[in-house]
Amino acid sequence: MKSPAFLRNPTAFVLYGATVAFCTYACMYAFRRGITAVTFEGMMFAGVSYKIWLVTAQVFGYAVSKGIGVKVVSEMSPSRRAVNILFFVGVALLALLGFALVPAPWNIVFLFLNGLPLGLVYGTMLGFLEGRRQTDALVAGLTASFIFASGFVKTVALTIKSAWGVSEFWLPFVTGSLFVLPMLISIYALTLLPPPTDEDRASRTLRKPMDADERRAFVANFRPGLILLILSYVLLSAFRDFRDNFGPEILKDAGVENPGIFAKTETLIAVGVLIIMAMLQRVTNNFRAFTLLNGLMLVGGALVGLSTYAYATGTLSPGNWFLLTGLGLYMAYVPCNGLYFERLIASFRYVSTVGFIVTLADWYGYLGSVGVLLYKNFGHATISYREFFIYGAYIMAALYIVLVIGSYLYFKGRFQAEAVLRERASVA
Repeated sequence: MKSPAFLRNPTAFVLYGATVAFCTYACMYAFRRGITAVTFEGMMFAGVSYKIWLVTAQVFGYAVSKGIGVKVVSEMSPSRRAVNILFFVGVALLALLGFALVPAPWNIVFLFLNGLPLGLVYGTMLGFLEGRRQTDALVAGLTASFIFASGFVKTVALTIKSAWGVSEFWLPFVTGSLFVLPMLISIYALTLLPPPTDEDRASRTLRKPMDADERRAFVANFRPGLILLILSYVLLSAFRDFRDNFGPEILKDAGVENPGIFAKTETLIAVGVLIIMAMLQRVTNNFRAFTLLNGLMLVGGALVGLSTYAYATGTLSPGNWFLLTGLGLYMAYVPCNGLYFERLIASFRYVSTVGFIVTLADWYGYLGSVGVLLYKNFGHATISYREFFIYGAYIMAALYIVLVIGSYLYFKGRFQAEAVLRERASVA
């Protein structure tokens, strides 16, 4: 499909690309996060909270999806991306309809089926945006969407529930249905983006689908650094996902019961992270940008621990604590959802695709989320969500910082060693 002439203007291209990426992924969240806005208070199945079953089933579906996506996303041709996103979202909406129609507890399986296709959307969307000189700004728009949309969808769902009297079982489907038309428009707009130019490929390296041998070779080439990074990402993902899934319960226990707080806090976080990420576009040296991203991730991890300590000692109000932990989490989380690996690939001039590495990291990250949910319910069922969140913040912050420093030192050593070899080769 031919791109509009106005997209040849660099400024127009960035504004348009970041906007459509933001809108597309924000719409996707309406098909996933409506379930987190309700509590199903008092409902149990097999002695376990009904919502725990639902969230665990959905996250497990998401985790399985990421495992499938390691192959599907990395091998997907550019011409199939838009059609596949529509298919993934359509299956997810049908699963929410099944959840509404089938009585509890038999409808739990439909939350697994809802998460299963949606886990493939993010990696597919990265294919539209990666490998460009403007990728930092484009991915900033994409990642800002899931920060903003998480709170926005909760607020929309709670407003619908209050204004229309929609039951908790129908609420996820109704919420998703409201975003079908915006989703269609956004995906069409996404297909109008032109492919990377020769200048983009020279600056950020050629991007192409990867087969199984190429994926194994990439992992083997960077294994020590990837292991440390993915371990840190597992901690981060599990903690972020817990905050996202049980935000209403955490804030309610802290004495905050204003539904609009989700849209307010997450919008402020999205704007802050968007500005920081977009500014990286000005850094043309890829490894310098990679270093700055690692520094940002470390600051984010520290902010989670320090803000939680301030709240626990009474220095910080519950609302501001929730805001700052979110800011810290997303400062650390957002880079690993595209920009970290974008600059890593560009630094080492490795022909590959960001979608593969992000999906691989997400696979382990969401398995970690399932593990945290099971540990909370069966290991510490009597502890409130707020208390569990506080303990988790301290543990996550400390271990995360150590792991990120370790992974960065590995990649820095590799980069310096390869720079020396290139210099010697040029002299010879």
